[in-house]
Amino acid sequence: MRNNIVHAGAHELRYEIREIVAVGNKLCDMGLDVCWENIGDPVHKGEKIPSWIKDVVKKAVDEDSSFAYCPTKGLDETREFLAELCNKRRGIQITKEDIVFFNGIGDAISKVYNYLRREARVIGPSPAYSTHSSSEAAHAGEDHLMYKLDPNNQWFPDLEGLRNKVKSNQAISGILIINPNNPAGTVYPKEVMEEIVRIAEEFDLFIVCDEVYLNITYNGNISTPLCDVINNVCGISMKGISKELPWPGARCGWVEIYNKDKDPIFQKYIDTVLSAKMLEVCSTTLPQQVIPVLLSDQRYKEYHAERNKMYEKKSRFAYDTFKKIDGVIVNQTNGAFYMTIAFKDGVLNEKQRLKIKNNTIRNYIEEITQNVALDKRFVYYLLGATGICVVPLTGFSCDLYGFRITLLETDEKKFEWIFTTIAEKIKDYLNS
Repeated sequence: MRNNIVHAGAHELRYEIREIVAVGNKLCDMGLDVCWENIGDPVHKGEKIPSWIKDVVKKAVDEDSSFAYCPTKGLDETREFLAELCNKRRGIQITKEDIVFFNGIGDAISKVYNYLRREARVIGPSPAYSTHSSSEAAHAGEDHLMYKLDPNNQWFPDLEGLRNKVKSNQAISGILIINPNNPAGTVYPKEVMEEIVRIAEEFDLFIVCDEVYLNITYNGNISTPLCDVINNVCGISMKGISKELPWPGARCGWVEIYNKDKDPIFQKYIDTVLSAKMLEVCSTTLPQQVIPVLLSDQRYKEYHAERNKMYEKKSRFAYDTFKKIDGVIVNQTNGAFYMTIAFKDGVLNEKQRLKIKNNTIRNYIEEITQNVALDKRFVYYLLGATGICVVPLTGFSCDLYGFRITLLETDEKKFEWIFTTIAEKIKDYLNS
């Protein structure tokens, strides 16, 4: 090319959750039956959508308006409904004008980071959800800035480390919170949320809070939403229906904007994000139309409670299965539907392997495990030996070795097989 047209941050756009699919597909071609545990799609893993939810959607389809454009920010009646839900919590009070719809949270994440001033950085958790960390790093054209989540303290944030990084780096303008957390499955106590808000307040930062799993909590845990503790700090909460209904294919998410009027710079930034949204005209109409009907239906509350009980049961089985293994750090999953296992320092090396009977598969795994991170090496061997596809922890902008797995398998016997098999293979691998 006459000029270099590649974005300075292009090398940061990595999504290990999807990238490992290419390896899995090659193994499928070699005759391996792959069990996909890499991505959080409840429907793909067998969750059945109740007929009454489908009936609501079918009724909306019969309305011609569901095929039309909606206002750029989203349907007025839906935004009014969501603002009322927020205001009932007696935290910050918002109006429909503080809510903007996007084509999924991924679209919102892209807009939020892309329209920041390039020098303005948002520090996020490590391990990180790849869409956030990649988008932020790509926007800046530099490595993602991170504060650590501590596996020895239930994956809670290292708040002292966060504060020190904010204090020492003037470029940091915002803090990202993911609560409940993906990939760790942690639900932060209220005091943790309050302390992060205090740090933001002290250093005049804004907060981005990904709350797409806000209501998926169990084992006695309840998530504290940002709107309950935000005080006068400027903030953006990201929410959606992809995991909670679940309806990931709807690509329907929204942001709630807090305290826009408290800071003229933040207000101008939000107006820029909205202007960028206007270039797309609007987000999908049909999912927006059914949100008030579905979320206000008593059957939805009952359905949602049953789903949380299901995840609670699975989380306990998973924890009981892994907690007895030497060489790993295991925490109880209390929110979302993921579990992250970390390997202890020094237990992995480049000589470890699992037995793979198929020569073609074994040769391929040995080829692709050359010069890769030690946890990715384990993940590839696990995939080749068992067909179970998980995601290496280093794929989540993390310097710890480990892997993330979902709690989504609906076939109880298969679910138990997945976790007991992984537990056995960890032991075999560490002892090889």
